[in-house]
Amino acid sequence: MKKVQILWAAALAFVGTAAMAQQDFSGPQFARWGETVEDREANIRASNFLAESYKNRNYDEALVHLRQLVENRPQASVNTFKYGAILYRAKINMAKTRDEKNAYVDSLLRIFDLRAEYFGDPASERANVLGEKAKAVLLYRSGDREAVREAFKTAIAADPENPNPEIVAIYYKNLCDDYQNDEVYAEEVIAEYERLAPVFENNPDAEENRKQFDAAFTLSGAATCENLEKIFAAKLAANPTDEKVLSQAVNLMARAQCNSEFFFDTAEKFYEVKPSAESALMLAQIFQDEHDYDRAVKYLTEALNITTDATEKEALLVRIGVVEMVANRMSQAATAARQAIELDPENGLAYFVLAQAYASSAANCAGFAGQTVYWAAYDTMSKAVNYMTEEDEQSYGQNARASLAAFRSRFPTSEECFFNELKEGDRYTVNCGIASGVVTTVRAR
Repeated sequence: MKKVQILWAAALAFVGTAAMAQQDFSGPQFARWGETVEDREANIRASNFLAESYKNRNYDEALVHLRQLVENRPQASVNTFKYGAILYRAKINMAKTRDEKNAYVDSLLRIFDLRAEYFGDPASERANVLGEKAKAVLLYRSGDREAVREAFKTAIAADPENPNPEIVAIYYKNLCDDYQNDEVYAEEVIAEYERLAPVFENNPDAEENRKQFDAAFTLSGAATCENLEKIFAAKLAANPTDEKVLSQAVNLMARAQCNSEFFFDTAEKFYEVKPSAESALMLAQIFQDEHDYDRAVKYLTEALNITTDATEKEALLVRIGVVEMVANRMSQAATAARQAIELDPENGLAYFVLAQAYASSAANCAGFAGQTVYWAAYDTMSKAVNYMTEEDEQSYGQNARASLAAFRSRFPTSEECFFNELKEGDRYTVNCGIASGVVTTVRAR
């Protein structure tokens, strides 16, 4: 059967050659195949023979024609290099000695270089070809770690405005592996992360590659707080107000969950250099996590003063109220909660904060006056339960319902209401504590 295929291929080649002999190659459409008519005819014939030999798996014969085309007219057709890559991969797999395999690997890599040289426009095409070359270097020359890194760097640099996320992820994974094997320093791993992370921003199609990229960084162990502080302390000592360096330091140290004074100072310095609602919120979260509520409220207030969006203002006021409540500054918590409710009368979390503030002040009121505060606290907490979002419900719902029961248990008894000349259902204005001036309804325990 194989003999029949070869004979048939030979017959086709003969027919093709005869047909070509009658064809005029002097036209401009054939110019890419050579300077003279004779060159054009020879190179077109070689291209046809290359395709036929490949289809019949006569790889040795195909390589003869491939080499002729590469030597004489590499710019004629991209198919020369497409066939070349396939042929050399096949020959690599069939190689019987290490030297033979290495020679074919060299030829394969040269095929990629030539294709990038002659058919590397636009930049994305050049980057794709060099990306395939980089993957071939990784596959066949994985032990040469510097060569692997350089091949991927070259591919990424070929289209700097739009790097291939897959190539970036593979490169970075190998860079992190090299760090773990003491081939590169932590500073390079960190710098490359910062440089390449934007490739994955606003790119939902690259989500899987982003996960691989982030996982490599996390698992590398390079971005420890100690390493980051050492690197950025030196850089900031030279230029303490360098916005780019400050941004890198803050972002990476926040990601590493650092909690040193150096990190806090650097974050605040970054805000001084480039104040924004986003950086203020980041600082607020940092200090809230550290239970430094004074500085957390400071930066939440900074963010509140910068933002102009009503919905964002409402969210910031609620957050200020929660932080003040946790810090046991109930009067300030109530103020922030009331301001949030003015912007949105159905903000459940704001009512939750306000109800807790009311209840906390009952202890400062004597006797019956203190008990009446719980009417206002109960009314307000009821609104909190009714208006809570699903997210708030998960965090605060159980606490809110437990608080309702606790507040009701502290209502005055029927007798106490009677002795104070009140009956159930009467309107009553609270006259003590944070709820002073709030109108509520008389109820017995």
